[in-house]
Amino acid sequence: MIISAVVVVDQNWGIGKSNQLLVHFPADLKRFKAITTGHSIIMGRKTFDSMGKALPNRRNIVVTRQADLNIPGTEITNSLSNALELCKHEQDVFIIGGAEIFKQALPILDKIYLTKIEKSFEADTFFPEIRSQEWEEIEKETFLPEEKTPFTYSFLTYKKR
Repeated sequence: MIISAVVVVDQNWGIGKSNQLLVHFPADLKRFKAITTGHSIIMGRKTFDSMGKALPNRRNIVVTRQADLNIPGTEITNSLSNALELCKHEQDVFIIGGAEIFKQALPILDKIYLTKIEKSFEADTFFPEIRSQEWEEIEKETFLPEEKTPFTYSFLTYKKR
């Protein structure tokens, strides 16, 4: 099984504020959909709450301490390891947040699909540090500001060394 994270960060590695993404923009949403459609996605409950509903055409697994939680269109489990056990026969699994789940997953990730925005936003939640001695950048595509996206951003893919 290949375990990957999919995340958007600003230039300070911020990922969110007040349980919301820092920014939504069409190119990133399209990339997220292309990467995760047809696969299992694992997220914390707060990340699920920020989305408001299960994402279509994906197996949605929510990690929470609330054992009695029942969310239509999702599977509920109490730990990241249990979530991964549910996916043990799958080729690709994607961790989509939030900060606590990313922190727990970082040591076992194989890949990171990162959208890096070259702008600073007010954030209260951050992605853990990616150390170059542990991670190799294998893809990078940079886009300049335009009407729908008024900042420079890059799509990067990292592979564990």
